[in-house]
Amino acid sequence: MVSIAIFMLAALAEIAGCFAVWAWWRLGQSALWLVPGFGLLVLFAWLLALSPADAAGRTFAVYGGIYIATSLGWLWAVEGQRPDVWDGAGAALCLIGAAVILWAPRGG
Repeated sequence: MVSIAIFMLAALAEIAGCFAVWAWWRLGQSALWLVPGFGLLVLFAWLLALSPADAAGRTFAVYGGIYIATSLGWLWAVEGQRPDVWDGAGAALCLIGAAVILWAPRGG
């Protein structure tokens, strides 16, 4: 379960960091938003490197599924738009895929 926490924290760091750039670029916020934004993106990369997966590509694949689900949580919590049933179904499929990739038995 530690790996899930790492992936979720990484997703939150990446989403918040990218949102800071979005806020500056698309919402007209101060360029000062970029300072914590870049720091959060560095934190994201560091957290992702802590993954217990045996290869970077596998780590990125698992992370992708968790990122999708976390993004929908951000959509609801920060942007005030409730995900619909299709969002939930898609996120569930991604999480199932991420779990298969992360916990599949692998030989040698």
